[in-house]
Amino acid sequence: MKVLVTGGSGYIGSATAHELVRNGHSVIIYDNLSTGHPKLSRDFELIEGDIADRSKVLPALKRVDAVIHFAASAYVGESVANPRKYFRNNVESALALMDSVLEAGVQVFVFSSSCAVYGVPESLPILESSPKEPINPYGATKLFFERVLRAYSVSQELRFAALRYFNAAGTHPIGTIGEIHNPETHIVPLAIRAALGLTPPLTVFGGDLNTPDGTCVRDFIHVADLASAHVKALDYLEQGCSSVELNLGTGAGTSINQLIRKIEQVSGLKVPHVLAPARPGDPPILLADVQRAQEVLKWYPQYDLEQIVTGALHWEENLGKFLQQP
Repeated sequence: MKVLVTGGSGYIGSATAHELVRNGHSVIIYDNLSTGHPKLSRDFELIEGDIADRSKVLPALKRVDAVIHFAASAYVGESVANPRKYFRNNVESALALMDSVLEAGVQVFVFSSSCAVYGVPESLPILESSPKEPINPYGATKLFFERVLRAYSVSQELRFAALRYFNAAGTHPIGTIGEIHNPETHIVPLAIRAALGLTPPLTVFGGDLNTPDGTCVRDFIHVADLASAHVKALDYLEQGCSSVELNLGTGAGTSINQLIRKIEQVSGLKVPHVLAPARPGDPPILLADVQRAQEVLKWYPQYDLEQIVTGALHWEENLGKFLQQP
């Protein structure tokens, strides 16, 4: 299939673009480069534009068979401070994109969703059927668009997969795709940069939570495993299968203290850190039930925490050189 990857100059989008090509698909990347990095998509045709710009996106959509949609604002804290931006980008612009998708006759759509749609879980692990009560505007926008897709799949000839992933981390095995965020908010690169002395000590939010060691527990999933899941979802829909909403994680929880110890073990360096009060509404534990993704997509994560940390450490050590390359 020929696939338009919106937000394909970003971290997970660029990893997915490479995985698509590796599996015989062809790719066009569509990105306004507001947060994406052109170096991450330099191996592909790149159309620079906004997803709400019908004059640019519609001609691109008429050249493809499917869309994988990553383009969105994606900082939880920023969404609380500036919800207007998030509802504009993740809802208003996404609705405009869908108008163009339907006009172009594209019938296969894979959506980059998030575990943020669940909010604070009532029980663990989190099932796809668990209550959806997002606690921040970012999660609310992701849930809203899932409902848009569900409605359009009934009224239009549209098949979709909404992939709700947990904590993406690591570096793609090709070695040229890692996290380039400004500002950086993800815990793995923040902890590694603190260990390398590139930033001040890591702030660990919460040390007395109701978890095994008092710190938050998260389900870290390797970016290459996420990319693989998007390709499998595309292939699943291409076969004419019905729309689906799936969790993407490992089903294994890692506390922030455990993550710090793993980074110290792999790097041989100390991760300087300070404790701060838990952030309001920050769930102590987020853990995915991934049985449905395994059953539906025949998808199984291949990378463990040590591989995540090893790749991320190498990426951070060489990021300056990467950014200086022509």
